[in-house]
Amino acid sequence: MQASAVTGLVLSGGGARAAYQVGVLRALARLRRASGATGPLFDVICGTSAGAINAAALACRADDVDAGVQALSEVWEGFRAEQVYRADSLGVIRSGAQWLTMLSLGFLVARWRRARPRSLLDNAPLAELLARAAPLRRVGPLLASGQLRALAVTASSYTSGEHVTFYQSAVPMQPWLRSQRHAVAAPIALPHLLASAAIPFVFPAFELDRGGRREWFGDGSMRQTAPIAPAIHLGADRVLVIGAGRMHEPADRRPENTGYPTLAQIGGHALSGIFLDALAVDVERLERINRTLALLPPAALAATPLRPIQALVIAPSQRLDDIAARHQARLPATVRTLLRGVGVSGQGRDARGAALASYLLFEAPYTRELIDLGEADTMARAPEVAAFYGWPPPGGRVSSGLSDG
Repeated sequence: MQASAVTGLVLSGGGARAAYQVGVLRALARLRRASGATGPLFDVICGTSAGAINAAALACRADDVDAGVQALSEVWEGFRAEQVYRADSLGVIRSGAQWLTMLSLGFLVARWRRARPRSLLDNAPLAELLARAAPLRRVGPLLASGQLRALAVTASSYTSGEHVTFYQSAVPMQPWLRSQRHAVAAPIALPHLLASAAIPFVFPAFELDRGGRREWFGDGSMRQTAPIAPAIHLGADRVLVIGAGRMHEPADRRPENTGYPTLAQIGGHALSGIFLDALAVDVERLERINRTLALLPPAALAATPLRPIQALVIAPSQRLDDIAARHQARLPATVRTLLRGVGVSGQGRDARGAALASYLLFEAPYTRELIDLGEADTMARAPEVAAFYGWPPPGGRVSSGLSDG
């Protein structure tokens, strides 16, 4: 890593789709070892939703890149849905079945029962997993020792309607304020991760302290108009962005019309809008600003607060919906039954509602396939990765094992 460069990592949201990010990180670790480079891969680590969970787990081990990637790999390669949300019959009845009943018969239920289900699924098991996978107590010492510059996690306030970035930095930094976007300096804790990853309607909101007052927060991808901005505010000169969905669909893709859309199709489409669209727009904005700055004479460039930011974006080369369709039947039986009511059914070519299922498929066969895809996509772009970091061009055999020398 160049001594003068501050490298930022931006991990987007996407539920189970975030397994793809682990494959990218694994390939980056391989390429780093092959180059002979030392030191951290990232100085500033920012995450949203499931990307916030990956970001925190990585930041907790910023002093050992390979160990951090290995720990993430072990979690995502062995995933079971029961580690994220309750999939037993009682758990599903208490959350999802009651929630769907309220949607369809709420006006009747409210007459005889004070039923206030909070979400489709109960993600209480996720808190136990995160307590082990992301030892956040390590972040403070790593910041103090200079092995990490900043960690940022974003969430969206249902109370105020604003998008909030919670950040923890090595040195005091002035919080930034933009239209509907606020930053709050705070030690990152488990509730921040759970709030950031609270997919709307699917997982419950969490209450967080924001400058001395309590607010309810949900998934940070909601109302996130500038996903890359926190890394830049925290000092990054170059940013590696890892998405959890294709940035652009092929122009000739014409999906088959299967009739009026189900609730699952509408829900999957809405989640894609929340998780994917803002990142694509922000990348285009960054590229446009870079092109504009390149046209300015030195005097004009020195007079503007804007600065060129080198960016490398790695996103899936395949549609993750299609991969999810092949694994849809691996959802727990109780969850399949629940989701069948909104239009999730079948598998492979006969699958319906795969877009929605792709966010909830915390099952090892699916997550492993996404990890493999992320690794393959990154290795295919090894020369770009080397140029981004200033490493020697890759050549020869690159070790595939995380612990190889």
